Amino acid sequence: MNLFNDCLIEKIKEYNTDDEIYLVGGYLRNYFINKTISSDRDIVCIRDSYLFAKKLADKLNATFIELDNENKIYRVVLEDKTNYIDISQALNNNIEQDAFRRDFTINSIYYDIKNDKILDYANGIEDIKNKIIRTTNLSNILDDPLRLLRLYRFYSITSFDIEEELCEFVKNNIEKINSVAKERINYEIMQIFSSKYLTDTLLKMLEDNVLEYIFPFVKEVKKIPPNSHHHLDLIHHLIETVNNIRLDKPLLKLAAFYHDIGKPSTWTIEESGRHRFIGHDTVGGELVKEELKKLGFSNKQINYISKLVRYHIYPCSLINAGEDNKKAKARFIRKLGDEVPDVIELARADRLSAQGEAITKDMIDLTLNHLENLLEYYAEIKNTFVMTPLLNGEDIMNILNIKPSKKVGEILENLKEMQIAKEITTKKEALEYIKTLQI
Repeated sequence: MNLFNDCLIEKIKEYNTDDEIYLVGGYLRNYFINKTISSDRDIVCIRDSYLFAKKLADKLNATFIELDNENKIYRVVLEDKTNYIDISQALNNNIEQDAFRRDFTINSIYYDIKNDKILDYANGIEDIKNKIIRTTNLSNILDDPLRLLRLYRFYSITSFDIEEELCEFVKNNIEKINSVAKERINYEIMQIFSSKYLTDTLLKMLEDNVLEYIFPFVKEVKKIPPNSHHHLDLIHHLIETVNNIRLDKPLLKLAAFYHDIGKPSTWTIEESGRHRFIGHDTVGGELVKEELKKLGFSNKQINYISKLVRYHIYPCSLINAGEDNKKAKARFIRKLGDEVPDVIELARADRLSAQGEAITKDMIDLTLNHLENLLEYYAEIKNTFVMTPLLNGEDIMNILNIKPSKKVGEILENLKEMQIAKEITTKKEALEYIKTLQI
């Protein structure tokens, strides 16, 4: 039997006869922090990691993947496509030396699979008990500059204190993160935005002057102070908006972090002293695309976040259209489609994060009630968006005696909105409406 009562480790132990192999990394860290078992496992071999990985893949009927042949790192993906094992070679074929070259001590705990025992050369278990992140050697961090960011990923998972010397080292060397491939940075960002202590981590990265190296737009955002509508300066407003997102959606939280990216370039101050950011939503929707592209996000992810940034004001603007203006609401829902709930959630979080002296409790309550009603209306009518149109383009051209044009499309869109809002429900009513139009 094995220490963790893990059937996969038991299989590995069963198949392995003479290789010295050790489980290490996140699996051990998570176990000693909260007793959870990870689906990904890292194994270090004393002998040939390639031969062991090939043998293990064969025994488990799994897929063998070469990750880095030069550094002898391989992956074995199990048939369920969820569990996988990364297999590497110990430094100088020595497990103790391997422990002292790793990033942080909490990731330097080993489990000797063959002999069923824990090896903790770097005192990682003690550091977990003391809730601190440290390294055995600061030079280890620059062995792979991604570790400058990974530090904050582990902070976001654990909320442990960071050793002061380590923190200062990272602050003084953070510019070296620019040498890291954007795809690797992207992975760490998504891990952070999926974490339990996301808000604390963003604040810590801001405090350490690290945030703007990962997200360059932050440098300009930090210049915008509180104003009559915002009790916080802009960067803290963005982080508070992230904090107020209730849905467990990393990309939505990332959109919340970016939602006011357009404000620095649209910032004006009127003679009255009022701060204005006219068109910042439209500008931001474009600016965020380039930012995300540089960070290695996919086109689908970029389009989603850009859409939320572009329309984050839209739900609240419908208050001025009147609560009974179903056509305006239908237009909003048609434009945003499946993203309606996320845009409404972003608008809600934004409203709660902006409570300057000019904002009253009644204004906040009015907005929150409006957003709740809008979400209920969406749930009520969303299935009607697949309804059959009452008229087509040819019908409209025949009735109005006009040729194909942009106007025909506009009329069709207007008809669809009226149909969704139930202002017209039959073909006869649609025909009567078309006849009233003056072209």
